[in-house]
Amino acid sequence: MNTQPFNPESMEAALKHLLDPNVEFDIPLLDKVVSTAYDPMNPQRSEANKVLMALQENPDLWTKADGILERATNHQTRFFGLQILDDAIRTRWKILPTEQREGIKSYVVGKVISMSSSEEQMSGEKVFIAKLNLTLVQILKQEWPHNWPTFIPDLVGSSKTSEILCENNMQILKLLSEEVFDFSRGQMVTDKVKKMKESLNGEFSSIYQLCEFI
Repeated sequence: MNTQPFNPESMEAALKHLLDPNVEFDIPLLDKVVSTAYDPMNPQRSEANKVLMALQENPDLWTKADGILERATNHQTRFFGLQILDDAIRTRWKILPTEQREGIKSYVVGKVISMSSSEEQMSGEKVFIAKLNLTLVQILKQEWPHNWPTFIPDLVGSSKTSEILCENNMQILKLLSEEVFDFSRGQMVTDKVKKMKESLNGEFSSIYQLCEFI
């Protein structure tokens, strides 16, 4: 991949390069900016943080999130990519075309399954998987049950293939139920909460089977 060499003396140039739509998004460069932003001894730390804030304000950056999550080598860069995706789900979901929504949904579900199917990954990536679960719940708050009625049956079905996956799926259900029954957050309208409660109650037998399976 052809990338412009990172110039540590010019965060402004780094930002310009990262926002340039005519070149491939430079994930190694983003890694270096994030490393600088998280290094308390680096004199460019403040400038690097400004670059990250400017990137977060770019409404199209979420389209790079999957590449960031797959190819970033810095752990904090992956969290940054996930935050970008979270922001898009919370603030732009309803205006995204159906194809893009389905693409995000499919990617996040696949990522959760792949990362929570291995005991080694579950152990080594515990904090990241927990954050990924929250991203999935953000999608569920937008899509379930009206646009994703099979979510809980699908979740229960996949849980029977792996004990490790099953444990993480139970965590997702716990997070979802907390969102549905916790009114203090005030992020969902009452009708939406009512429908989600009814759906959870309707799926109780499936969830109970999952608990028995564990």
